[in-house]
Amino acid sequence: MKSITVFCGSSSGFESVYQTQAILLGKTLAENNIRIIYGGAKVGLMGAVADAALSNGGEVVGVLPHFLRSKEIAHRGLTELILVESMHERKIKMHELSDGVIALPGGFGTLEELFEILTWAQLGLHKKPIGLLNIDGYYDQLTMLLQHMVDKGFLKETNQHMLLASSDPDQLLKKMRDYTAPVVAKWITDDEV
Repeated sequence: MKSITVFCGSSSGFESVYQTQAILLGKTLAENNIRIIYGGAKVGLMGAVADAALSNGGEVVGVLPHFLRSKEIAHRGLTELILVESMHERKIKMHELSDGVIALPGGFGTLEELFEILTWAQLGLHKKPIGLLNIDGYYDQLTMLLQHMVDKGFLKETNQHMLLASSDPDQLLKKMRDYTAPVVAKWITDDEV
């Protein structure tokens, strides 16, 4: 993997462990010569990942809609900042530039980005690995919800396993490197979810 998109919060959360682990991820990706593609902000976990990578010699590309730049949250020290027109265009550009995705803790935006990229994978639109950096059990309830969806027949177990999770950045990167996408039928049938 040469580039990874990182989805995460523009907030830092209430506990310092989120910031600490975001910094560790940025450093780990830089040390592994993996370019970071992210939302382009200087704030929250987004800024922590970017700053850590940059201070460890990494490349960081931000993708930011024009309307957010006007709110002065754009990171000014990036390797490259790409300005786009909309949030949807932002996701498409981030996807085009990366070989995989890692989601850290975040709010609605992070979940929306994560689930859209998972949906694209489920439909066979890409075969990129998608990882959760499950810091301090932040995503435990999400993984329980996914199991509930499988148990109730709304998600195939094969698709559940598209989401790789670990609390350790190095272990997560290993899972992502070893990932093989499931075979997706050419046409979605009535019994597929």
